[in-house]
Amino acid sequence: MHDLPRQLSREELSELFEGDTALVRRLAETDDPLGQARRIAAELTEDEKLEALNAHPAIGRRGGLSARSAAEQGADADPEVLEELARLNAEYENRFGFRFVVFVNRRPKAEILEVLRARITRSRPEELDTAVEELVAIAEDRWRSF
Repeated sequence: MHDLPRQLSREELSELFEGDTALVRRLAETDDPLGQARRIAAELTEDEKLEALNAHPAIGRRGGLSARSAAEQGADADPEVLEELARLNAEYENRFGFRFVVFVNRRPKAEILEVLRARITRSRPEELDTAVEELVAIAEDRWRSF
């Protein structure tokens, strides 16, 4: 298990955050990037936040996942749960204009489905803040799990 680093390369951060986004580029220029990630993410424009969120794969997606995402999402593939995740992911993206991002933390997809159902009822500003917070939590966990 790794402690949070004082410096990470742009490539390392791109892996942790699922893409070379404005957030990653800013973090790469910062001492203690993961320690500063919440502050820097809060300072992003809305478009930059959306770019970072939309770089993540949809929960329950099959194929095209990074090795990390595939491991985090696990293999519990109940077809009914996957179908409902796909439907609610689409509804969420239509409602909010960005991808549903949640710190899975190895929870089963059925549990994530309940989280998605609860979060889809929230306001857009509240959900945008939550999604960005989840994005940072994922990156921190990925680093610690290296």
